[in-house]
Order: sequence, then structure tokens, then C-alpha cells
Amino acid sequence: MADAAVDEGNSQTGDGRTAVPEPADRAAAPRGGPEHWDRLVDVLVVGTGAAALTAAITAADEGLDVLMVESTKLWGGTTSISGGGLWMPNNPLMKQAGVQDSQENALTYMEEVIADVGPASSRERKLAFLRTVPDVVTFLGGLGVQWMRSKDYPDYYPDRPGGMVGRSLEVKAFDTKLLGPWFKQSRPAASGIPAPLATDDVWELSRAWSTPSGFIRGARFVFRTLGGLARGKRLYGLGGALASSLMYIVRNQQTPVWLSAPLVDLIQDDDGTVLGAVVRRHGRDVRIRARRGVVLGAGGFARNAQWREKYQGLEKEYSSAPEGDLGQAIDIVAARGGALALMDDAWWGPTCVGPKGEVTFTLAERSMPFSLVVDAAGSRFLNESESYVDFGHHMLANNRKVPGDPAWLVFDARHARRYLFNALLQGRREWKKQGLLLQDESLTGLAEKMGVPPAALQASVERFNGFAETGIDEDFHRGDTVYDNYYSDPRVKPNPNLGPLEKGPFSAVRLYPGDLGTKGGLLTDADARVLREDGSVMSGLYAAGNTTASVMGRTYPGAGATIASAVVFGYRAARHAAAAPAAGTASEGQAAALPSAHSTGSGGTSAEPLEPAAG
Repeated sequence: MADAAVDEGNSQTGDGRTAVPEPADRAAAPRGGPEHWDRLVDVLVVGTGAAALTAAITAADEGLDVLMVESTKLWGGTTSISGGGLWMPNNPLMKQAGVQDSQENALTYMEEVIADVGPASSRERKLAFLRTVPDVVTFLGGLGVQWMRSKDYPDYYPDRPGGMVGRSLEVKAFDTKLLGPWFKQSRPAASGIPAPLATDDVWELSRAWSTPSGFIRGARFVFRTLGGLARGKRLYGLGGALASSLMYIVRNQQTPVWLSAPLVDLIQDDDGTVLGAVVRRHGRDVRIRARRGVVLGAGGFARNAQWREKYQGLEKEYSSAPEGDLGQAIDIVAARGGALALMDDAWWGPTCVGPKGEVTFTLAERSMPFSLVVDAAGSRFLNESESYVDFGHHMLANNRKVPGDPAWLVFDARHARRYLFNALLQGRREWKKQGLLLQDESLTGLAEKMGVPPAALQASVERFNGFAETGIDEDFHRGDTVYDNYYSDPRVKPNPNLGPLEKGPFSAVRLYPGDLGTKGGLLTDADARVLREDGSVMSGLYAAGNTTASVMGRTYPGAGATIASAVVFGYRAARHAAAAPAAGTASEGQAAALPSAHSTGSGGTSAEPLEPAAG
């Protein structure tokens, strides 16, 4: 079905990343009428993350001829190495469990939290998202996706009107052996977690060594893992389960997927309608006619250093997104008049950088008691337990006032002994050796190693310890909400998020403003159609996921808001494309003679075999 060979047309930058095609390269792409097409499909889907996979599945279910193309040699996108959650208000599983929610309640929450930051987060798009949630959950469930509720996960602002607990969904652990050799060419196989871990496990596993509920959750996870192995299964959870479940459906629908096949350009008629695209494959430009439309689910630009500096002012990015997240699709459409929005924003969050340069998103570690975060001046500047997108925004804003990257997570011996610290699981020795994990028996000594004023750090800790005693964080209200308490230690009283830093040795780890991907890009309408700067629709062109400006605006309403919107608008794009007339003016008589996604032809345009080539 796909070829794993690295595309000869990809150029490489000095750091080994694939370079974004320049506008001049795209202008050189051949133009012409239907006699120049190499391939005929109904829908061309660009990307292999949640948005693209959902669009491809939906289009194929409509009886359309679909082709998927992926710029890198691995399928799965950012979705496959994420937590895999989807924030799906008023979903069918909530109703089955007797949990009361409604479209009206969820809209109140979205309007309150997201507000209106422009057309991307318009009321119309919010309503389109909410109205589609039940349909897409039911649709994918009917095709075999095994949903389960993250019933304990709160919205990120549960105290705001319409906020509640338990709106997020995830996929049950998936046996990746069902994908056969095709799984070897996936991103989960390359860098995922080969265990049946669930998002709803993490909050208690982080304290598996310190609380009875954490120990029980840990034991269940171990038994689940051993049970899978005993049954001869290769179970993956989190984003690997979601991406693999969706790809399994794509495979069963026999939709071809080309790897190492980046989008080079779009092809439009004289009226601007998108007729198809140019895809570079085996060093050759292949012109693909897409009669019903092109759907872009190609990710954002998290790993494009030039764009991160241009749009976000970052000298260096610390992203968890894959190396192929370079913004090619966004660039191509923008050059043809596509409107952009929210390019200065991302799905921010604090990260640690390890001995080999690996980036690890930090979540529970910063929220647990007996720890605090300070800046380069040794002062607290935020609620350490707040949502990661707020944490990232506050880091960036504080860095402008108090120059000095990074911030520091400071914790005492009880935190180090009791709670899971994901970044340090591979061994603390190398972290200490490279000066990435600093330790000292005194706060003064630790401050000197950190390079912050000792008196300032001491004062920050003393004030924080006073809040821990009273249970009230007078400065930043840490521990005031159900979301704050989600990652906490219920044994610590009176506030489970606050614990005094008193027991040496004291430790410090650097925190950098990282992200799970960018959230700005092409502006789309309620049906995922790409819009021009003047607000008109670019007929024949759709986009979803991080290729677009998010309906979630500049915030993050709940766990999985990024993947949820990707899935919903990927679904809406395909449904709209299926209902729309064939785009453009190409002769159907001539087009009928072209090889389709499932036909056999010559000259490199034949359908892919159902299994990847050996090697």
C-alpha cells in the first residue's frame, strides 16, 4: 500500500530536517488540462494523523475513491505519539453512563472559555463542532473504534459556567499485530509507548508509590499489560491506540496510503477551484486529479524554526511534534491566497530537555505537592497546577518581563521519593552528570547552582510554605479547582497541591516553553472549507487539525481538545465533499481513462499493494 523509501525530492537542512518547499519551487510545478493528469481519485487526503485518517475513512464510507499521502516515511502524525484523548462534550458514552450534559451547556462553556478571537472560533464553528460530536463518535464506533470515557478527567476550567468532569474520550488499548507489517512503518512503532496505558491511568499512576489508589491503578496496569502479552497481543494505548485503530479501518477499506510523498502544489482552474494536487513521489512530480476535493490534514509548523521565530518570536522551539511538522501545506495554500489566523499561538506547555536533547512534556510533576516553579529571578510567577496551555502562555509572558530561559521546577526529597517524574525515568545519573538535574542539601546551595539569587529563592519557598500550612495560595490560587486537584496527593492536607519544601536534598530541573504542536494555520468555515483573505471559499479544498486555525481559539477547554476538533472537522470535510458536485471543468471522458486509487496502471501511477514493500 505504501513505499517506505525516502523521497528523493526532499531536501535536507543542516540539522537533518526536511526543508519546506519555497514558493519558487511550487511555481515551477507543471500546469495544464486533464490530459496532464497522472492519477484520478475522488478525494485526495494529505497527512495521516487523526484529521486525515477520519476524513479518509468517512469519504471511503461514502463510496468515494480515496488516496492518502504522507510527507514522512512514518504514518500516524502527532496524534500517534500524543495522549490520544478527545474532548467530546455531550457524547453518546456520557449518555449511556447517565452523565448529564447538553449542547447548550457545552456551548456556554466554550463561549465563556474560548470567547471569540476571530472567525476560527466563531459561534457557527463552535456549534458545528458540538453538533457533530455525537455523529462522529457513533460513526467511528460503528466501524470498530472501541471508545471509553476518561470519566475522571475534568475540563480545564471546571469552575467556569458550563464546565464539568468526564467529557473526554479515548480508545481502548489496540492490538497493533492486527496491522501486520504495516505497523512497522508507523510513528507509534518508532517512538510510541508499547504498553496499554490510558490517559485516565496517568493521574493515579503518578503517585503509584505513595497512595493506595495509585498503587491499585498501577497493579491494574501491570495486570493489563501481562494479560495482553499472555494472549499474544501487542497492545498500545494513548495516541498509538487511536491512530492504529483508525488506520486499521483505512486498511480494511483498502484505501492506498503513500509514504514519503509530500504535497508540492495545488492545481486550480481559472476560477480558482482546486482540481487536484502535485505530489512528489520517488523524485517525480505526480499530478493527481481529485474530483470531490483535496483534504489537508498535514499538521502544523511546530518544527519549522524559521516560522517559529517569524510568527512566535522563538529563538528555539521545544516541541513534542514529529520532525515532519514543517507547515508545507499551510505555505502552499497561503501562496495561493488562503487566509491565515492564530499563527502566533500553539498548544503550549512546559517541557524538560534530557541528556540526548529529548523533549518531555511535564504534567503531574509540576502539580504535585512539595514543589514550586520559579523564574530566573527566583520568584514564583504562576499557578503550577494550571492547564499546560496557560502555563506555556505565562512562561512566554514572564520571559519578556524577566529575561532568562528556562524557568525552574524546584522540589524537595519527598516529591522525589513519592511521585513519578517522567523525564527522569531513563535514569537520573546522566541528568546529574550533565547538570540537568541539580541537587543540594540546602536551598542556598541549590540557588547558587541554578544561578538565581539565593535570598530570592529562599523568600519564595518560605512564602510558599506558609500557603501550604494554611492550604490557601494567596498569590496564584493553586489547588482551588477540581482540575488542579486532578494531579495532586489527597493525603496532603489541607490542600493536596501544596506541600512545604522542607526536606533535603533539594532538587531543580529546567523547564522550557514547549508545545504539543502549533494551533494556527489556514482559516476554515464550519464545513472545513478553506477560506481566502476576502472570506470567500476556495472550492475543492478542505483542511482540519493543526493545519488550520483552531476552533478552540487561544485556549484549551479540556483534555484532547486538539484531536477532537481534528476528528470532527476531518469528518465534516469528507461529508461535505461527498455531497458536493465534482469540482472543476475537466472532461469526465478523458478523466475516466486515468488510473484511479484502486486501479492498476503504469509509469508509477498504479495502486499500492496492500502490504508495504519488504525493507
